Amino acid sequence: MQCVHRTLSAGVLVPLLVLSTAPLAAEAQGRGNRGRGAETTTGITLSVEVKAQIQQFYESRPPSGVEGLPPGIRRNLERGKALPPGIAKKASPPELQSALTLADGYELVEVGLDVFLVEVATNIIHDVLMDLIR
Repeated sequence: MQCVHRTLSAGVLVPLLVLSTAPLAAEAQGRGNRGRGAETTTGITLSVEVKAQIQQFYESRPPSGVEGLPPGIRRNLERGKALPPGIAKKASPPELQSALTLADGYELVEVGLDVFLVEVATNIIHDVLMDLIR
């Protein structure tokens, strides 16, 4: 008789445990996906006109002697991901900043040969212009 009671208890408890941990697993899974792709971006990007202005600005400047990033690092810099801590970035030139109107909380930064639109608070990349800096 005790054997039946233990089997019944295990048969009832296991599904209850699985059901009770399902919301936690779903919550953890959602938390793990933040910052991993385009679904996390807010849709803030540079317009075609602004991209053209930025490109013209960098084309009109003399060569800077800046070198590109190693391919492994550059490959990881894409929309929806954060700039890695410690990466050598610098603000875009003041002349360019004053010529553009960016959304509040966003800035243009130069990393290697590329220009990124980055959310200041999170360092999340929202747009990328490749190979502009010479």
